[in-house]
Amino acid sequence: MSSSVQPLSPVRTVFLDRDGVLNRKMPEGEYVTGWEQFEILPGVVDAIGRLNRAGVRTIVISNQRGVALGKMTEADVNNVHARLADLLEAEGVHLDAFFYCPHDKNACTCRKPLPGLFEQAREAFPEIEAATSVMIGDSLSDIRFGHNLGMRTVFIQGDPTRQGPGAAEAVALADLCAASLLAAVEALLEN
Repeated sequence: MSSSVQPLSPVRTVFLDRDGVLNRKMPEGEYVTGWEQFEILPGVVDAIGRLNRAGVRTIVISNQRGVALGKMTEADVNNVHARLADLLEAEGVHLDAFFYCPHDKNACTCRKPLPGLFEQAREAFPEIEAATSVMIGDSLSDIRFGHNLGMRTVFIQGDPTRQGPGAAEAVALADLCAASLLAAVEALLEN
């Protein structure tokens, strides 16, 4: 009996977590509350540019619990995203959209790993399908989010001193592990 392996569907959409993937993650329990704390990671602009040139829709989805905890406002989050968009535009690259969950744990359906942010993205871009999407993140909730929806997943190992709980489980669950967003994008585009 012969078995045939189905080829992977081409990647049409990449979902990116923000903190720890695009910018340096704050220590556990702390939050990026303003642009002055947002430190873009090396290779991020190049990685997003490569996705743009490959025609891959690139969407940021992020849990921003600091809003619910009163550490920042939604206006603060939106300002950080606007400033990031401006920085990328100045480099000739872009992100297609930002979606975030401002809620506390167990208070909504949009906090990853729940599917609400995917549903919001599909409302904006109805052609998005999980089978042609990839979730790139640095936490167990990111990897579970993608895995639960049937997406391919990439775990960004990042700074080991700032990894959240569950990193070992995320490594085991992810389809691929990479040291950075650029390394993840290079691997995805090679395949």
